[in-house]
Amino acid sequence: MTAGVLAEARWDEGEDGAAPGVPGFVHSGFAPLVVAVADRCLRARYGDGPLPAGNRTAVVLVSASGDRASAAHVRTTVGAGGRVGPLFFFQSVPNSVAGHVAARWGLDGPVVCLSPTGDARAEGAAEADLLLYDGDAAQALLVLIEQAPDGTSGEATAVLLGEGTRQ
Repeated sequence: MTAGVLAEARWDEGEDGAAPGVPGFVHSGFAPLVVAVADRCLRARYGDGPLPAGNRTAVVLVSASGDRASAAHVRTTVGAGGRVGPLFFFQSVPNSVAGHVAARWGLDGPVVCLSPTGDARAEGAAEADLLLYDGDAAQALLVLIEQAPDGTSGEATAVLLGEGTRQ
């Protein structure tokens, strides 16, 4: 079973600039980028949301490098003998922003995060297909994100996969 594309969005589309901040996430553009591209994709299909209960929409977040800026901040702070702020224990795990997107949109399927070793989109789509095939989800929001080496910018794509037709 291969799911069809129901909606797709990208960030940065040339004039986007930095993604808007997200309460509870600091220092890094990783979480804001995930939220911005997920919002753009879900709005293309569903308007302002949230989705109705029982939608069984999974979130599959795929990133080879994860949140570079937060990881570098924690590494530098600990290396200097400093104290890491408590938000970093929450936000440094990609599951936290995937869960934030799920809560914001009322997505009540599973949340999965992957660090691909090959083609990120193919590996993420394969995971989404597995969730759909096994009946764990009716559709899946696939978010592909990579930050620039400096951790301040990056690009992301969100693809809503499932049965049905593209709007």
